[in-house]
This record gives sequence, C-alpha cells and structure tokens, in this order.
Amino acid sequence: MRTTDAVGRYGEQVAVAHLEAAGMRVVARNWRCTTPVRGEIDVVARDGDALVAVEVKTRRCGPAGAPAAGHPFEAVTPVKAARVRRLLVAFAETTGERAGALRVDAVAVLRPSAGPARVEHLRGVA
Repeated sequence: MRTTDAVGRYGEQVAVAHLEAAGMRVVARNWRCTTPVRGEIDVVARDGDALVAVEVKTRRCGPAGAPAAGHPFEAVTPVKAARVRRLLVAFAETTGERAGALRVDAVAVLRPSAGPARVEHLRGVA
C-alpha cells in the first residue's frame, strides 16, 4: 500500500468517528459511480433527514504543525464540490435513499507527526 493510500484510509477512519460522534449515521463509504457521473463519494451519511456526501481530505503536518501540502480544504474547489453533489444525486437515485435535503460537507483531517489528529468539519459546501 502506498503511503498516500494509508494516510487517506486513516483520515477516512478519523472522519467517520468524528461524524458519528456528531450524531450522523454513516450509510456508505467509498461509493463509486461510473454513470452518469464518474467518481467516488468518500462517505455518505445521514444527518437527520438530510443525506450528506462527505469529502474527506487528509494532510500530514510538518514539524511546525502546518500541513506540508497546504490546507486540505484548498483541494475542495467549487468544481469538486459540484461534482460530489452530482454523485450524491446519483447515489440517492441508485440506492433509493430518500432525503428531505441533500448536502455536501467537507472534513479536513490534519495528522501531526505526534499526537492525535485535528479534525475540521465544514457543512454545506455545495
């Protein structure tokens, strides 16, 4: 397994624990779609009656505690958020999941060289 894959899996585990602690219920992880929209949703969760696609971005932090490759939220562009939203619509149609609302959230997991990860959660990025 590549180091980046391991960091990503770690980040998703931390994100799922954070979402569940916040009262959300995870419905699916790493859901892939090839038609009509190509891509993957990292985590699909329920937050009350809302169906939420969660984009998880993980970065290792350098010795000073700052992410080496920029803040994870920088990678969640408006184009990326719109694509995840289209994927969430495809997920709901494919699985038959009904929701009062559809929402896209982003979770940043910052992994320092020592100590626990820091988690930041943005709700409603798209």
